[in-house]
Amino acid sequence: MNEAKTKNSAFREVPYMGVIWVVAEAMKTGFYNGNPEWSNLGQGQPEVGEMEGAPPRITHFNILPTDQAYGPINGTKDLREVIANHYNNLFRKGKFSKYTADHVSVAMGGRLVLTRIFATLGKTRLGYQIPDYTAYEDMINYHPEKIEPVLIPTTAENSFSIPGAEFRDVVRSNKLDAYLFSNPCNPTGHVVQGAELNEYVRVASEENCALISDEFYSHFIYDGEQPGKGPVSAAEYLDDVDADPVLIVDGLTKSFRYPGWRLGWVIGPKSIIENINRAASAVDGGPSQPIQRAALEVLEPARAKQDTDALRKVFSRKRNYMVNCLRENGITVNPEPSGTFYVWADISQLPAPINNADVFFAEALKRKVMTVPGHFFHVAPGNMGKSSSPFNQSVRFSFGPDEANMKMGLGRITEMIQSFR
Repeated sequence: MNEAKTKNSAFREVPYMGVIWVVAEAMKTGFYNGNPEWSNLGQGQPEVGEMEGAPPRITHFNILPTDQAYGPINGTKDLREVIANHYNNLFRKGKFSKYTADHVSVAMGGRLVLTRIFATLGKTRLGYQIPDYTAYEDMINYHPEKIEPVLIPTTAENSFSIPGAEFRDVVRSNKLDAYLFSNPCNPTGHVVQGAELNEYVRVASEENCALISDEFYSHFIYDGEQPGKGPVSAAEYLDDVDADPVLIVDGLTKSFRYPGWRLGWVIGPKSIIENINRAASAVDGGPSQPIQRAALEVLEPARAKQDTDALRKVFSRKRNYMVNCLRENGITVNPEPSGTFYVWADISQLPAPINNADVFFAEALKRKVMTVPGHFFHVAPGNMGKSSSPFNQSVRFSFGPDEANMKMGLGRITEMIQSFR
């Protein structure tokens, strides 16, 4: 029997985001987290267990009597100082302008950090690209009275990203007040880095366009088929951390493989961070104190380096296996991922009907494998252009699961494709 729905005009129908929809559909056919019979090649989290070369996973922390009380809205000073120093050590050595605790605001997860930022934006022409992180769509939709979304067209030839040489013209011609993007990009794995990222930061400062750089995959960096030498962040290219209008969003979820801790942060100019903290008092009320204390150990410099060096080595190997396997099956990989743990794949050359992302998803689900149809990453505030998405023949694959589970899923995908030839 179908459950009756309450009819009340006070509530809107909230659509599923891509990965949430994928999981909901899979659960209808027996999936649950940790089910060894399934391979979740759609998942948006990295493997969370012990990993070759990485320090042991943190499994215990103490709760102090003072933790029973409310903590600071913006996070404890101890953690904010550690986060500031994390950026200074990685990206600000030798620079006169450095981050302090007052440049950091901590929240329970990346989406909540972004929610605080969106709550702080005023009347804004906000530029964005597609494909990009699915949650941006609903966050923009929450503020139609003040945020005017401006889609900036991109091409596959440019890895679905704006070339640094074109960024100034994009900002000026579209009269942008702010620009939001994930870097490394979810879902394409493309990374804006080096001189190109420097140009983004320089243009943002000179054109007074706020740059909101979502860097949750900042340590998942690859140099071709080899692990990258280190993380990528806009923080490296700022002249003055208080003058340059750049907000950097990150956390423990991806690069440190603690998604269940729900701990994220934004780092940027003091004046903007102060506004974000004021918004937080109404949006959420502040992060968990015990989790913040545990995070101090995660970000201890030597441990953090060991952890993220191991991460790049292990995930680079998984990346290469997945890219090669998909190509051998007639799937086009474009761009080849230089970041994240995703592969953005073009399935248009597969035999019908599995050259359609929704059909591909449904057939893979029958084999207990999850993928994410590309059209979910068509960020379209107000549902603009959804019906004619250019990504109906694109699929996001994740090499987030452990290696054995990933290989199991890819083996089933191979068998599926062969069955349609």
